[in-house]
Amino acid sequence: MKVFCGMLIAAATIAAAPMALAQAPASGTAYVVTYIEILPSAQGEAAGLLKQVAAASRKEAGNQRFDILQRIDRKNQFAILEAWTDLKAAEAHAAGAALKQFKDKLKPIQASFYDERPSKGIAVAPSPSSVGRNAIFAITHVDVTPPNTDGCIAMLKKLADDTRKETKSEQFEAWQQNNRANHFTVTEIWKDRAAIDSHVMAAATKDFREKLGPMSGALYDERLYKSL
Repeated sequence: MKVFCGMLIAAATIAAAPMALAQAPASGTAYVVTYIEILPSAQGEAAGLLKQVAAASRKEAGNQRFDILQRIDRKNQFAILEAWTDLKAAEAHAAGAALKQFKDKLKPIQASFYDERPSKGIAVAPSPSSVGRNAIFAITHVDVTPPNTDGCIAMLKKLADDTRKETKSEQFEAWQQNNRANHFTVTEIWKDRAAIDSHVMAAATKDFREKLGPMSGALYDERLYKSL
């Protein structure tokens, strides 16, 4: 019986290993997008807490990016965009005191769960050294049915190449969620609102969205933000 149980445990460990690897890339830059919804009456308090955790996080080893954003049309919704040199640095931050204290203080004013999505980059670029006061951040969640995952990656890479040629594009990146390979996050920075409106009408954008439609597993969820 002991031998049989040991064989079962070993088999389970082997079966779980590919899933663990799929959920956490062993090397390369680690990305995280987090969506936060706060009670409408607590917007100011949440903004203050976000600024505190951003200041602390940017000092941590391995941090490359920690953008804190407030949604333009729903000001009680916020987002965090992070980049870390590798998975080890991201995990150290996730287990660190600064983030734990932030989450503890945030908990009483949350209107929804803390939606954190670790990811890997599939079309990435250097962040701008600075952005203007009128800059618009766009974050889009793209969800396709699993058989269309590879096709979506190819389309996102092409869209990234086309978008970066636009004159007012500050940055365009696409990330793939670690635990759901058919879920993606598109992050964009534009010089102003007119720039993103022009991008939406561009031929490459329209072509991408038209082809994405039949592949989608959910609505195309684009949200616009300003930097805090």
